[in-house]
Amino acid sequence: MPFARYGVLSGTLHQHFRDTPDTEGAWFHVNLRVDAPDGRHKCAVDMDSHDSATGVQWKVFTVDAAALGPVAALAPGFHQLARTAGSGALDYIRHPALRGGPAWPSWLPDRLRGLLGRLLRTSRPWTSGTNLDAALAFEPMLVVGRPVLVFGEPFNAGLGVHNIHQNQGDPFGSQWWPENGIWQDGATLTRRPDGKYDVFLNKFSTQKDHTDADGHPV
Repeated sequence: MPFARYGVLSGTLHQHFRDTPDTEGAWFHVNLRVDAPDGRHKCAVDMDSHDSATGVQWKVFTVDAAALGPVAALAPGFHQLARTAGSGALDYIRHPALRGGPAWPSWLPDRLRGLLGRLLRTSRPWTSGTNLDAALAFEPMLVVGRPVLVFGEPFNAGLGVHNIHQNQGDPFGSQWWPENGIWQDGATLTRRPDGKYDVFLNKFSTQKDHTDADGHPV
């Protein structure tokens, strides 16, 4: 089932570091340490594995704070978000600021929105590469002391966020199929001195770009 808890951590970036070969485990991450009033949160951003054939894809771009809705004005700390448009939740496929195209009317079916996006080429393209390529693309925006927004699923125990990647479009039969859902995607954003946000979106190559109302691939 989709995540029971989903939200955004607002805080200040304390540091970041990559997994090392002896700490990597099943997946390779760029790890963030984010300070908030309740303490230092651990955030593991997925960058695929050294030996995985899955493959990682990413996008890096900049958006105005106003495009993010209410989350840009949230106080520091973790905030649970409703998995709906307008709550501040993210959806790589449906959120106009992430998709890079116009905001289609809400009454249009998801399949038609996807078709219009493909016809008008409004989507920002994904970049594919290795986990190290992804890390190198991500790290320039990780400036210590910057305000940061980290979207994903909070840990059940301890301070932190995981599932910081696309959380829909996983294929039928995969272990992640049951967690597919819309308006629950993870992402990392850092606020620049000019008030705009640098955005890093990441997904696995097995995850599809077009999904139904349940987040399953179509």
